[in-house]
Amino acid sequence: MDFYPTADLCDKYSDEVQILEPMVFGDFGGKLEFSGPISTVKCFEDNSLVRAALEKPGQGRVLVVDGGGSDRCALMGDNVAQLLLDNDWAGAIIYGCIRDSAEIAEMDVAVKALATHPKKSNKQNIGEQDVPVRFGGVNFEPGHWLYADLDGVLVSARELSL
Repeated sequence: MDFYPTADLCDKYSDEVQILEPMVFGDFGGKLEFSGPISTVKCFEDNSLVRAALEKPGQGRVLVVDGGGSDRCALMGDNVAQLLLDNDWAGAIIYGCIRDSAEIAEMDVAVKALATHPKKSNKQNIGEQDVPVRFGGVNFEPGHWLYADLDGVLVSARELSL
């Protein structure tokens, strides 16, 4: 799959795309641009479903995790990030924190998150998977397409090209 810069996609499809509001998302993996169909996890301070989702074949999808913006623990560490690579996921956007950032930076994965936190999350299998989630002024619907790079994050109801 070809990657198209978000600025160019925004120019061509401005009436079709949702643009994530400028938030302080850091790029933590070694890969800075990614795109693919959306899969979601909605959880709060419990990464059980994040791991469970990433253990399945990604088939080029992007995992969008609505962690409620919590800054009290991490929803992804290096072992969970490794699942992105192992199972063919395009990347992940975490509306929350990650940990093991030095290790993740060395990996050929795309991970955007709000911040880092050294504490691991709870493990109680609490949350929802593949449900619509909303943050940053964008509705993330499973099956819709996400495009991300250093300029921002776009969501479209369909796959886009230039």
